[in-house]
Amino acid sequence: QLQLVESGGGLVQAGTSLRVSCLASGGPFSNYHIAWFRQAPGKGREFVAAINWRGTYTDYTDSARGRFTISRDNAKNTVYLQIDFLLPEDTAVYFCAAREEFSYRQTPGDYSYWGQGTQVTVSS
Repeated sequence: QLQLVESGGGLVQAGTSLRVSCLASGGPFSNYHIAWFRQAPGKGREFVAAINWRGTYTDYTDSARGRFTISRDNAKNTVYLQIDFLLPEDTAVYFCAAREEFSYRQTPGDYSYWGQGTQVTVSS
């Protein structure tokens, strides 16, 4: 069974950049489409970005487009989320998720495998 472990979160200042990572194990990583979601305190889990298994297709929520970049390295079983010019409203737990079937739908229910999340806190 595929397992996902996020890392790279922390306490950072607004205006700086951060890269969070998602390391996969337990399955043929290149078979999976990967997404990043985030969940702020008191809010639901929201879609941020997704990438297909080859890295040839990416999708972003409108609020993420321009400051967030998703990428993957299948040789390292890792997906990255680069966040530039961090804002206090980016404060959330960031989760990576995986699924085997490609879809343009990007809701939490569309993904089968989840990591435990990594906390990103942005101070103003």
